[in-house]
Amino acid sequence: MRGVNTMKYIELEFTLTGECLRLPMGDNLLQIAEKYSHLYKTPVIAAKVGNVIVELLRPLDKGGQLSFLDLTCVDGIRIYRRGLLFLLHKAVKKLFPKAQLHVLHSVGSGIYCEIRQNGQLFPLTDENLSQIEEDMRRTVRMNLTFEKHEFYKEDAFNILRNQGDRERIRLFKFRKKKTVKLYKCGDYWDYFYGYMPPSTGCLRVFKLVRQGEGFLILHPSQRDPHSIGSWKNLPKLSSVFLEYARWLEIMNIDTVADLNEIIAKSERNVVELMNLTEALHEKKISQIAEQFHESKARVILIAGPSSSGKTTFAKRLLIQLRVLGLRPVIISLDDYFVDRERTPKDKDGNYDFDSLGAIDIELFNQNLMDLLKGKCVEIPSFDFKLGKRKWTGHRLCLAKDQPIIIEGIHGLNEALTPQIPRKSKFKIYVSALTQLNLDYHNRISTTDTRLVRRIVRDYKFRGHSALDTLKMWPKVRRGEELYIFPFQEEADVMFNSALPYELSVLKVFAESLLIQVQDDSNEYSEALRLLKMLEYFLPITNIEDIPRTSILREFIGRSVFKY
Repeated sequence: MRGVNTMKYIELEFTLTGECLRLPMGDNLLQIAEKYSHLYKTPVIAAKVGNVIVELLRPLDKGGQLSFLDLTCVDGIRIYRRGLLFLLHKAVKKLFPKAQLHVLHSVGSGIYCEIRQNGQLFPLTDENLSQIEEDMRRTVRMNLTFEKHEFYKEDAFNILRNQGDRERIRLFKFRKKKTVKLYKCGDYWDYFYGYMPPSTGCLRVFKLVRQGEGFLILHPSQRDPHSIGSWKNLPKLSSVFLEYARWLEIMNIDTVADLNEIIAKSERNVVELMNLTEALHEKKISQIAEQFHESKARVILIAGPSSSGKTTFAKRLLIQLRVLGLRPVIISLDDYFVDRERTPKDKDGNYDFDSLGAIDIELFNQNLMDLLKGKCVEIPSFDFKLGKRKWTGHRLCLAKDQPIIIEGIHGLNEALTPQIPRKSKFKIYVSALTQLNLDYHNRISTTDTRLVRRIVRDYKFRGHSALDTLKMWPKVRRGEELYIFPFQEEADVMFNSALPYELSVLKVFAESLLIQVQDDSNEYSEALRLLKMLEYFLPITNIEDIPRTSILREFIGRSVFKY
């Protein structure tokens, strides 16, 4: 009797060509990726089956539509960056066995890192940095595979202990899962939250450069996936990140593991953390108010990316200015939109309300100039339903003790206020510059914090689902890249609106919203990624203890301020 072929197959539809592929179940996608690599502009680094990201070496267990990810998409860049950080950790561990690499925050197309030993900054030299980079490039030339292995927690902990990595174990203490997935490259093991490239050979484009007491690892971007491009120093942004890191030291919080320990210990400790954090925010806002008062400027321009808490910041700043004896007034840029038919359109033919051309610059500047000269001005109002400007008879006159507060996307761009002398303007950049990371190796991006904030706010106050927010987020990000980030360093001061405890609060609201994103949507993989990140945080449920003036209230509700 002849043997019966019991091998099971899965079917894939390659979306780029429409071809149908039939593979034995359990095979991986590496060879197929190599076969079609000529169709992509950069190295293929992962795949999507349906709407789920799949590593190229992962054994397949189901079929569906197949697409590949390269460095022209955000997920491809994330995976590439993660692979580089693995190489960096491997090199530092090899060259300086007693030292600890700390991956801190992003700066442009780079990530700022420090090396510490015995709790102190390692005296890194140019020669040290060259040694690290050369060791990384040696590993790239060897084209070693990133092998994924799943272990029961205790077995994974033993591997990490044997490498001298005891701090990492604390991250898993509060996770419900019984297993941990570790990656191995050569003889080095590490844990990374997220997907990895198939091998080191595709990680050819990077550079290490000195930055302050640490260094940056520069990597490609979506806009320039073939090189690291030109690197621009951002001293003001970097200093704010480092200031926040010092704040975390004051609160004895270095990683999410530290935060979870506080939450698990007692509700009283959580309240103390909230109060201390909010006090630091209030102190900073007070200092900014005093800086403005001393500057003798008349106009305050506030800008920052989406969900940074700009509105609450502006309201709290107004209070601090009144404490100093000033009587500020607020002018909304929204009232200076041009009529709808004059609004510029983007490349897809949609109205681009983020464009500077969507604002009547001439009228806006004329009104400001007249107000600063002591004249009374009629302020327009914009009817968003009709897409037309209206004149309602609202007149404004300013006394000398009345500075103007203007909040808007273009606030830092000199092209918004070309007629106003620079000395009359005080520019403030606001963003949630997250410094609290999962552990020393896995960072939480500022963008992710803002995205979770927006998901919660959009649902509570705008009736949008998490899927709605995820769909619009790429367009929001494009606007930030074009109209906000290039002007960050123009700010006179920067305010970091991040709160170390906020993701533990937002988790309570966001998880139930993200779970509702179905696997038939393109945004499903992004929802899964955010859910996985939130898994690491213990929830904070004593929401009533959050001060009513907190920036977090802008997103979860019950603020003393009206929006």
